[in-house]
Amino acid sequence: MSLLAQTDLTEFATPDIAWSLLAPFVVMAVGGILLITITSVVPVLRGRGFPAGFTILTAAVSAWFCRSIWNGFAENGSQSIVADALAIDRMTIVVWAIIAMAVFLVAALFDGYLRRENFDGPEWYVLMLMSASGAMLMAAAQDLILIFLGLEILSIAVYVLAGLHLRRLTSQEAAFKYFILGAVASALFLYGIALVYGATGSTNINVIAGARAANDIGLNPVEDSSMVLAGMALMMIGFAFKVSAVPFHMWTPDVYQGSPTPVVAFMASAVKVAGFAGLVRVFWDGLGYYAPDWRPLISVLAIASLVLGSFMALAQSNVKRMLAYSSITHAGFILVAVHSLAGGSEGGLDSAEGVVNSVAGGEAFLFYLLAYSLLVIGSFGVLTMIGGRDDRGHNLDDLRGLARSRPVLAGLMAVLLFAQAGVPFTSGFTAKFRVILAAANSGSYVLAGIAMLAAVVAAVLYLRVVVSMFMVDAPAVAHAMTATVDDSEADAETEAAEDEADVVDPDRWARIPRPAMFAVFLAVFGTLVLGIFPWGENALREAAVEIAFLRQAG
Repeated sequence: MSLLAQTDLTEFATPDIAWSLLAPFVVMAVGGILLITITSVVPVLRGRGFPAGFTILTAAVSAWFCRSIWNGFAENGSQSIVADALAIDRMTIVVWAIIAMAVFLVAALFDGYLRRENFDGPEWYVLMLMSASGAMLMAAAQDLILIFLGLEILSIAVYVLAGLHLRRLTSQEAAFKYFILGAVASALFLYGIALVYGATGSTNINVIAGARAANDIGLNPVEDSSMVLAGMALMMIGFAFKVSAVPFHMWTPDVYQGSPTPVVAFMASAVKVAGFAGLVRVFWDGLGYYAPDWRPLISVLAIASLVLGSFMALAQSNVKRMLAYSSITHAGFILVAVHSLAGGSEGGLDSAEGVVNSVAGGEAFLFYLLAYSLLVIGSFGVLTMIGGRDDRGHNLDDLRGLARSRPVLAGLMAVLLFAQAGVPFTSGFTAKFRVILAAANSGSYVLAGIAMLAAVVAAVLYLRVVVSMFMVDAPAVAHAMTATVDDSEADAETEAAEDEADVVDPDRWARIPRPAMFAVFLAVFGTLVLGIFPWGENALREAAVEIAFLRQAG
């Protein structure tokens, strides 16, 4: 008798997988694999048009499946699938839809950018699709190991994208800084997972949420909470790095300035959205019992991000660095919403006021993620189109006179900047108002006041850019207006000014790519619709109610 026959083999149990509920994630992941396979087998399709169109179609199909799953919630409700490792709930679908939207818009920005930079090949789009699949996994994961896996899939692809402009040393420098600091943050995050596992005996978020008794080694996570608290602190560092919260923001200005501009649009939208979704999934879903311990840490991160982001942005002359610090400020606002979401935990389900506060915080959190993604993609989309060859021409002086040379682009950029400043009838105003109101209702008056002051300071930054575009002439025109009566001196001065403008931005007057313009139009349209009409209000409220009740029940 063979050794195999003598061995008592037990059947390996595999979990049932509801593929229909995983369709948005599967489409995004398989889409990247198919794109690299098709373009390798049929090299003629490596042209710039096909990869962009394929990526846009993939994102649209993924978003369509999100809508289909959402409609099914009325009958089936939220579900935990793959052996309770993934949560398909309303927060997951909202975040997945935002990520799909980001991929759709950024793919349109890539097309014209790659043509201008003389890059070919689908690797830009493949990496973005792979990163988006990691972001989706991170948003839905109910296990700390899966969250870490999604974080790494998300991050590694973005590290490569940041350094993929091989002709720019600043791009290589940005990728190196991002990779080194990201690796440190990932290591700390993994160490935090190990500590939480040691204290609770599990990496499953639902098990951690219900861990109240002693584990196998006799350690009670409630009575002996030092290990849990240390693990929470380390995991918070990992999430804070990913969302650019102070003091873990050091990489953000340099990476935003050096990376290809469309990559920054993806980085500032989908990557940050996934980071915040993972943070809420771990801390509110799994560690909601410890909210009184981690909520003060959230408030410190929020205040530091609001204050430093707002004031440091005023000192910048490069618009990409300005928007980098602006993104830090926005991260502060979102952290205020997370703080408000946890504010209802003290009252619990027995307190109607506590539930209302949590719902308001959750709704503000989701709305801000959606509004911010549209704003940041649109803003960096405009910078992509007005930038020169090798991604130059992003200083504040390079935007001088843009309203005269490119009035449509200047108008679109002005709308996006006013929205970020919080001007009424834009999504930015609605988002900030909801966050501040949620903070005030939960009793966090100091946070609400600091958020209002940060909004006022940040408005000065956005007005600087608007003034440069609309109220200051372009360099060549300004020099020509200062000419003397001597025609020869005037001609020489005007020619020198034109040469200077060409050096700063040789492609400033190049043809505007239609796909990129379409993406920016969509971003501006969404910004105005979200600010004027209550579109999507019911969907966000349903998701916020589910977040509040399910997390508090856990």
